[in-house]
Amino acid sequence: MRLPVNRFASRFASLTLISLLAACGGGSAIESMPALATTGPAADYPMVIGAPFVVDGVTHTPVDKMNYDAVGYAAIGSEGGAAVSVAHRTLPLPSYLEVTALETGKTILTRVERRGPMTNARLIELSPGAAAQLGIGSRDKAPIRIRRVNPPENERAVLRAGMPAPERMDTPKSLLAVLTRKLETQEGIVAQVAPTPAPSPVATAPAKPPVKPAVKPPVRAPKPAPTATPSAAPTPAPVPAPAVRAEGKWSVQVAAFSTKDRAETAARKLSGQVAPAGKLWRVRMGPFASQAEAQAALAKAKAAGYSDARIQRAN
Repeated sequence: MRLPVNRFASRFASLTLISLLAACGGGSAIESMPALATTGPAADYPMVIGAPFVVDGVTHTPVDKMNYDAVGYAAIGSEGGAAVSVAHRTLPLPSYLEVTALETGKTILTRVERRGPMTNARLIELSPGAAAQLGIGSRDKAPIRIRRVNPPENERAVLRAGMPAPERMDTPKSLLAVLTRKLETQEGIVAQVAPTPAPSPVATAPAKPPVKPAVKPPVRAPKPAPTATPSAAPTPAPVPAPAVRAEGKWSVQVAAFSTKDRAETAARKLSGQVAPAGKLWRVRMGPFASQAEAQAALAKAKAAGYSDARIQRAN
């Protein structure tokens, strides 16, 4: 049975209207979805470098250095609150650092947000939140390693929001030992180049003029009486000179330390000797009779982490 044309058109119009309404409803749902997050550190620009400034008589020049890796000590400041942030003297603001506690190996991601610390005895200043995540408590001199990194945007966003980013894998003990020795050697070098005060002059009595000894007339020795020379006197055999022990001509300068305990610890590991040098304590290996022996000792010192060790030749 055929439907009338007007009824067919009416049903077709109704179906068309329902389809249009459904399509409109779907469009509203799509438009209500949140926009995708933008990629890249858009909120970290522009970076601020800044002008040079002076701390304790030393000029620090900020620079955008990518491959930054250093050891030193961290202080804990009052700025930053619970946010995981740090202060650094020369890295861009903002930039990102992995901070490792050399005593435990724990490593966290931090954000550089301000200049400091205003003392050259500390490498960075941690916010209370960064110190808590690193697990160093309220210490004011914690040995650390810092390394500039380029984290993904989701971790940057977490730090910008004041929350801690996921912790990194702990640094292995073998690498911690190498980094600790590097810090000790670095301390010794700093102490060695530090200026020492000149000794105060001591008043001394004026020197007395030298007294000339009395000149005695020369005494003539009596002439020896002539003696008969034997015709066949035996020639005495030469007496051999006493053997002289060869002294070593080469030594290895391992490092200089600010405390005697650290120097003795290093000397025990390398079978070396400790000798005072002003306010420092030097560790040496040797002496050695040949340069080849000294080269072997130098390789042993460098393998132990003393990369600044060198060979010295005795005068």
